[in-house]
Amino acid sequence: MTGMAKDTKTVLDRVLTWPAERQEDAVRVLTEMEEQDKSTLQLSDEQVAEVKRRLAEKNPKTHTLAEFNEHLRRRWGV
Repeated sequence: MTGMAKDTKTVLDRVLTWPAERQEDAVRVLTEMEEQDKSTLQLSDEQVAEVKRRLAEKNPKTHTLAEFNEHLRRRWGV
């Protein structure tokens, strides 16, 4: 068994010792990861770069919900 496979098995074996509620949480997280792998939705390289740029901003501009709703109304008529 390779290092990563051994580490994975070790963690999964520990999960089986957790309380049922925490095991259910783990199942939900892992199932969601599987579903994401099946998704055909992908960001373009440009979109990935934009996300990284925005995450790196030290003082990102934020909006209140009211400001955001006004923006949607003006832009899209929502």
